[in-house]
Amino acid sequence: MRKLFIVSFFIIFSMLALWTIIWPPAVWSFLFIGPIYLIGFYDMVQPKHSIVRNYPVFGHLRYLMEELRPKIYQYFIESDTNGTPFNRQNRSVVYQRAKKVDDTRPFGTELDVYDNGYEWLNHSIAAIDHHQLNMDPRVKVGGPACKQPYMASVFNISAMSFGSLSMNAILALNGGAKLDNFAHNTGEGGLSDYHLQPGGDIIWQIGTGYFSCRHKDGTINYDAFAERAVLPQVKMIEIKLSQGAKPGHGGILPAAKVTPEIARIRLVEMGEDVISPPYHTAFTNPLELMTFIQKLRDLSGGKPIGFKLCVGHKSEFLAICKAMVKTGITPDFITVDGGEGGTGAAPLEFSNSVGMPLREALAFVYDALTGFDLKRNIKLIASGKVATGFDLVKNFALGADMCNSARGMMFALGCIQALECNSNTCPTGVATQDKSLMKGLVVDDKKVRVANFHKLTVSSAIQMIGAAGLTKPCDLHRMYIYRRINHSQILTYGELFPYIPKGSLLNTPYPASFEFDMAISKEETFVPDYSGITNIDYSNVSSY
Repeated sequence: MRKLFIVSFFIIFSMLALWTIIWPPAVWSFLFIGPIYLIGFYDMVQPKHSIVRNYPVFGHLRYLMEELRPKIYQYFIESDTNGTPFNRQNRSVVYQRAKKVDDTRPFGTELDVYDNGYEWLNHSIAAIDHHQLNMDPRVKVGGPACKQPYMASVFNISAMSFGSLSMNAILALNGGAKLDNFAHNTGEGGLSDYHLQPGGDIIWQIGTGYFSCRHKDGTINYDAFAERAVLPQVKMIEIKLSQGAKPGHGGILPAAKVTPEIARIRLVEMGEDVISPPYHTAFTNPLELMTFIQKLRDLSGGKPIGFKLCVGHKSEFLAICKAMVKTGITPDFITVDGGEGGTGAAPLEFSNSVGMPLREALAFVYDALTGFDLKRNIKLIASGKVATGFDLVKNFALGADMCNSARGMMFALGCIQALECNSNTCPTGVATQDKSLMKGLVVDDKKVRVANFHKLTVSSAIQMIGAAGLTKPCDLHRMYIYRRINHSQILTYGELFPYIPKGSLLNTPYPASFEFDMAISKEETFVPDYSGITNIDYSNVSSY
């Protein structure tokens, strides 16, 4: 191809030169042909791209097609049910509910109900008319030590930071929360003006960077925390231990991206890289975590304090439970984030291969709290790929009191799953700081769509609960949901995730599925202690 390019150059330029002699105005054709050949000669000498080096000019078509491939696939190739991370069917129902248009489907399901993994809800002959049901169920978040409990919606906006999302996206999300009376999690990027301006209820997330409440050295500033935590709009405070998209992974905001506004909101210095470590500096073990929770509760005036985690080592969560029992201090809520979660940028290996998926994690956390007899004072929030009423129902059945949605709420804002969240080129103005793109997201329109999506999704979940013959989300349990294991076998969630008896982790013998992890967990440390475990113990480990 290189030889062909060089030969064609001499032939075409010779022909154009002769043509110019015969007809002088033809000299203008060099303005078109010249740049193409200049690009080609540069392609042949540049060292970075083998394709364009061997195929001058034409090699660029490869990168053009690579750029167009996701869009061509999404619009012309993928079916309604095979798109990822969210298929078109689920995206469409969010759009339809957000716009408050007909969300029904003709001609039956497009899903293969005999495919492995297909799930469904058991309905009842004695179904309850949904007109008799409460379409806005509330959950009281706040244990005995909480002085300002919060009556939360069962469906709220999951953690997404200003900086990851645009100013207009944050304004629209919080405006939607205000319109339909539900809560908006700030994400770990700090409590910004755009979270507060519309007046919607706030769950303020405190991450490892302690943004909006930090000293210059990155440690927590309790005075700054207290100043913001007592704001009436802040209803709950969430300590982020880890997140589903990249559990165990820190982050860095390069100095070049630290604008004066970001510096003011996050309490960081201009001109310096901002580090979010993969661990907290305010505590180093489960006992100190409990002390930290109590301190934040006191400084906030007794507001609900909880933590968010993506489950990793089961022994670590059991160590936290042991610390709760020993200190008598408990969080008011725990957010369980599944490994399938994530709205922003994360390394591929972390997105794909780190962190326990939501269903297994939620069932484990519920059972652990039940086993330690702690669940009665702690509300569970499920987060991770929640977008439809059935997603809510499944999580309620596994033990969640509430659910959070991030990407579902982004779809309600107009997100088209362009998968450009990490490139600042989001075409809908949701996940970008480009002001020209931001203008495409009209806050007054999108906040109504967010409110519509919330209301109709909760309504869908409540109608499904009524179809099962129940009246409230808390009436659901694991026997109501079936999953197909193979073409000839189906199991309930109760069989897949068997309950353990209340209080069964307070004394030996422990349930077999917990015995090994209980043996290696201690409230004094997050690190599993394998020193007393023999090969026989390993061989007797029971799967969950």
